[in-house]
Amino acid sequence: MSFSDFDALLVLSFGGPEGEDEVIPFLENVTRGRGIPRERLAAVGEHYFHFGGVSPINDQNRTIISNVEAEIARRGESLPVYFGNRNWHPFAQEAAEKIKADGHRKVAVFATSAWGGYSACRQYDEDITKLRDSHGDIEFTKLWQFYGHPIFVKLMSDHVREAWESADQDSTRVLFAAHSVPNAADDASGGSKDSNLYSRQVEEASRLIAEAAGVPSYEVVWQSRSGNPATPWLEPDVVDRTEELHASDPSIKHIICVPVGFITDHMEVVWDLDTELKEACEERGMTLTRTATVGLEPEFANLILDLVEKTAARSVPETLSTVTVQGCTRNGAPCKPDCCVS
Repeated sequence: MSFSDFDALLVLSFGGPEGEDEVIPFLENVTRGRGIPRERLAAVGEHYFHFGGVSPINDQNRTIISNVEAEIARRGESLPVYFGNRNWHPFAQEAAEKIKADGHRKVAVFATSAWGGYSACRQYDEDITKLRDSHGDIEFTKLWQFYGHPIFVKLMSDHVREAWESADQDSTRVLFAAHSVPNAADDASGGSKDSNLYSRQVEEASRLIAEAAGVPSYEVVWQSRSGNPATPWLEPDVVDRTEELHASDPSIKHIICVPVGFITDHMEVVWDLDTELKEACEERGMTLTRTATVGLEPEFANLILDLVEKTAARSVPETLSTVTVQGCTRNGAPCKPDCCVS
């Protein structure tokens, strides 16, 4: 199989600041239109300032791209890879300008999110629509969601199995964590005929990984909620649930937290899990094993290229999931109008 239907690959991501002077402008881009004052953004940016204003996400995406390029070269194929973000440099529009200048016209787009839902999927579709509007002579095709892809499940389950088999299982609980969203957004994810798509996909991926890892019991929890505290979001929160588990059963001494919702260790992982969750565990005399994300592993490049190949061949990539998998949004074939509204 080849990439013959495409002449370039764009890795499309969220973006992040790479210095303290970039934090507030970055957050202004993220929250544009919401009327959030700068002083509030400074408080939100505490997590970034804690790490010198540098989000790990851009460098992690550059590593993913290097791995993809190495795998393409190993196969003796040719497919130039570009990098663009929604909220910070290099912006997707900057990447599209370079793609056009380099003469490419049929571009596969890999969004660094495995899921459905507005922020996880449709917003990337909207980013791609903007690229089409500004570069009408280029065809941009978004690749499929991959939360149930065999490579993703295997890579994740390998780390979970290692953590589970080395633990005192009687005193250990396993929590699969993903980014929380407002309940209303989850209700709308997938559209009227496929509601709660995001949370069902997270639950399905967690089931697949736990089964492959031989973990008999686990819970799905949520993290990184923001916004108005009065707005209902997916619960339970990972820290709250950890505290509840210890309070209800002091014999629980160890938490294995699986960051199922993330492909790399960006800010929601290094702050919310490696910092806040770790502190909550330590305060209660518990230990924490946070299993690895898998996007930087060389084998993950094969997942991306499998998506490219299958989409080029106009076939559905392999999945272990029984829940909806969407993708391949080609020019003239947008998502359903009611799919994943914000």
